Amino acid sequence: MKKPIIGITLDSEESGQYSKFPWYAIRKNHLSSIEKFGGIPFPLFHSLASLRDILSIVDGIIITGGNFDIDPTLYGENNDHSRSLKNIRTNFEMKICEMSLKNNLPILGICGGEQLLNICFGGTLIQDIKKYNKNSLEHEQTNPRNETSHSVEIKKQTKLFEIIKDSEIQVNSAHHQAVNKLGKNLIISGLARDGIVESIESTEHDWCIGVQWHPEFLITKADKLLISNFIEFSQKKL
Repeated sequence: MKKPIIGITLDSEESGQYSKFPWYAIRKNHLSSIEKFGGIPFPLFHSLASLRDILSIVDGIIITGGNFDIDPTLYGENNDHSRSLKNIRTNFEMKICEMSLKNNLPILGICGGEQLLNICFGGTLIQDIKKYNKNSLEHEQTNPRNETSHSVEIKKQTKLFEIIKDSEIQVNSAHHQAVNKLGKNLIISGLARDGIVESIESTEHDWCIGVQWHPEFLITKADKLLISNFIEFSQKKL
């Protein structure tokens, strides 16, 4: 049986550190977690000219996060504690997300990818959680990223609950922004105990979920169920 090809967005940097020239990057576990559950990872370079060709190849899309924020002008706000912006990357991810949604292609948004999904549906972001709520949890955890740091309540009667079959899970956490106003035709499927949105999903697409944590580390049973279900659904679309 043909394995599904999963397009996964790359981070990008200008010259420095790894190379004297501009370069792309992605953690190995983003790719190995796809392969582990039967998919073929297909890293996506930021080319608007190749979008249609890319979408003719892939069977599902994962939008990753990174150490940067989305330009708040894209959701109608001024910059208020948003950190380094990567507009070329964001523009590519917005376009491929929008086109994938039109084609009802399976989409998984991870961390900043969840935030980008919300913006694509017309939502907004909390630009800095600590400024928004001084008593919030530590969403930028100090312990290693391959460990969990807080719990998330999963709402029943959601696709996420249907997948992981648990009303409370433990997650890792590496973000200072979060979903604020929810986009059109989205629902919240997971909340931290401080009220921060941890997962969202579309009510008008077959498989479109965003999570604020990093399931690619495969720390918990819930992480494994989420990635495997995404790959299985992408397989069915072949």
